[in-house]
Amino acid sequence: MQFLDNKGLEVDAVVESDRGWGAFEVKLGGEEPIQEGAASLLKFASEIDTQRSGRPSTLGVIVGGGYGYRREDGVQVIPITALGP
Repeated sequence: MQFLDNKGLEVDAVVESDRGWGAFEVKLGGEEPIQEGAASLLKFASEIDTQRSGRPSTLGVIVGGGYGYRREDGVQVIPITALGP
């Protein structure tokens, strides 16, 4: 599912829980798609109305494999294998 607002900002998924909400991009292959996904998430987060929705508790790029880590800009890189068995 892709979420697109009236400013042309998009993310692939928004997940809400009792601890807040997070936005996610799904990217396959290499560092360049991770960079693109992170840039999109950061732009999305900077443009949302935090008075209405609060700040996101997580921004994450879900990738096809490899290992997970937190980038210097705070965006999580999450291998899809970390999401379940």
